Amino acid sequence: MQFCSQKFFLFFLLIFSLYWALPWRRVRVGLLLAASFYFYASWNKWLALLICVSTFVDYLMALGMERSTVDWRRKLLLCISLFANLGLLCYFKYANFFLTSLNDALKAVGMSASFHTLKVLLPVGISFYTFEAINYVVDVYRRRIPAERNLGDFMLFILFFPHLIAGPIVRARDFLPQIKRPKRWSWARMYLGTGYFLMGLVKKLAIADRMAEYVDPVFANPSVYRGSAIVFAAIAYAVQIYCDFSGYSDMAIGTAHMLGYKLARNFNMPYLAVNIADFWHRWHISLSSWLRDYLFIPLGGSRGTRGQTARNLLLTMTLGGLWHGASWTFVFWGVLHGLLLVIHRLFRDFSKGHVRLERFWCSVPGKLLGMFLTFTCVTIGWVFFRATTFGTAFTLLHRVAVWHSGLGTPIPLLNLRCTLLFLWICHAVGYWVPWRKLWRVPAPIQGFAYAAALVLAQVLAPDNGKVFIYFQF
Repeated sequence: MQFCSQKFFLFFLLIFSLYWALPWRRVRVGLLLAASFYFYASWNKWLALLICVSTFVDYLMALGMERSTVDWRRKLLLCISLFANLGLLCYFKYANFFLTSLNDALKAVGMSASFHTLKVLLPVGISFYTFEAINYVVDVYRRRIPAERNLGDFMLFILFFPHLIAGPIVRARDFLPQIKRPKRWSWARMYLGTGYFLMGLVKKLAIADRMAEYVDPVFANPSVYRGSAIVFAAIAYAVQIYCDFSGYSDMAIGTAHMLGYKLARNFNMPYLAVNIADFWHRWHISLSSWLRDYLFIPLGGSRGTRGQTARNLLLTMTLGGLWHGASWTFVFWGVLHGLLLVIHRLFRDFSKGHVRLERFWCSVPGKLLGMFLTFTCVTIGWVFFRATTFGTAFTLLHRVAVWHSGLGTPIPLLNLRCTLLFLWICHAVGYWVPWRKLWRVPAPIQGFAYAAALVLAQVLAPDNGKVFIYFQF
C-alpha cells in the first residue's frame, strides 16, 4: 500500500475521518494502532505479527530495566533486547548475504563448499523499526527516558504507519509524549500536512519515477552507452534517489501532521552541502543522527587521537552502508563516505593553520566550489549504491574516464535538462526565501497551488510507477 496509490488514499480518508470524529484519546490511539497493523498486514500478515511480538519483547525488557536496580541484570535485559532485534535483522536481511559471501570465498581459495541460501522474505522496513526499537531500549537503559507502561502507546510508537516502512527514524523521547498529548483540530496544521504530502507526491511521481526512465537502461547495460550519457544517468540517479526518498519523507511528515503528530525533518537540501560532513547533516538526518548518537559516540567519537577518530568514522559509515543493503557494493559505498569524512577532517584541520585558505572556503566562490566537489563525490558514490555489481559500477566509471564520446547509444536529454533546471530553481527559492513565508500565502492561492501540484503529479507520472527505493532497506 504505497502512499501514492489510490488504495492508500481511500484507506487514509477513512482513518482520517474516523480519527477526528472520535473524541476519546484512548480510542484514537486504538484506531491508529489497528490501522497501522492493517497497513503492514496488507503486505504480509505474518510479518506484521512478527513485528508485534518483537515489540512486545522490547516492552517487557524496558520495564524490567527500569524496575531493576542491579546493574548486571539491567545489562542482561538490554542484551536480550538487542540480541532479539539484531538477530531478526541479521536473519532476514543478512543471512543469505553472508552465506553467499562464504561460498564465494571458499571457491576463491579452491575449496568446494555449498551453503544453501535460506528461503526468507525480507520484512519491509525492518531496518527502520529495528533502529527505533534499539533507540528506545538503549535510552531506557541509560535512564534518559522512562519505560513506557502502556503497551498500546509503545506499539503505536513502533507501528505508526506514516513512518513504519521507510522512516524518518523516530526517537522515543520525541514521539511517546505526543501520543499522550490531547489532539485538537487545526486548519493550519491541515494545510501544512497537505502541503507536505503533495510536495512529496510531486517529487515521487513527477520527478523520481521519470528519472528512472533515464537511469534504468544505462545501469542495466552500461557498455552500450557513451560517456556523456553515463554522466547524465548518474546525475539523474542522484536526483531520483533524493526525490524518491525525500518525497516519501515529506508524505510521511504530511500524513502525520494531518493526524496531529510531528515527525522529524529528514532532508535539508543536501545537494547544497559545501562539504561531505555538511552533506550528512542534510541527508537522511534521522539516520545520520542515529549513527552519531548510538554508534559513533559510543565507539569514542572524536575524543581520541586522529587515528582513533578516523577508525570510528570508517567503522560507523561502513556499518551505515551495510545497513542500507546486504551487498558488498553498499559496504563499499559506506567505506567511501567514511574515507571522504576522514579526508574532510584532515583538510579542515590543515585549513585552520592557513588563514587565506580558510577565508577562501568561507567566500561565495569557495562555497560554490565546495558544492560542486561535494556533489561530484556523492554522485560517484551513488554509482556504487545503484549498481548491482562492482563490474557494472566500474564499467560505468571506466566509460566516463576514457570518455567514449563518439560511441554508444545516446539518451534523450531535453526532459532531463528541464527537470534539473526546475530543481535548481526550487533549491534557489528554498535557499533564499524563508520557508515559513511560503505557508503564509492566502488560502485561495494555497488551494490553487495544491490543485496544480496534484494535477502535475498525475500528468507527469509515467505509466509504469516505481516502488519507493528505500522500501528495500
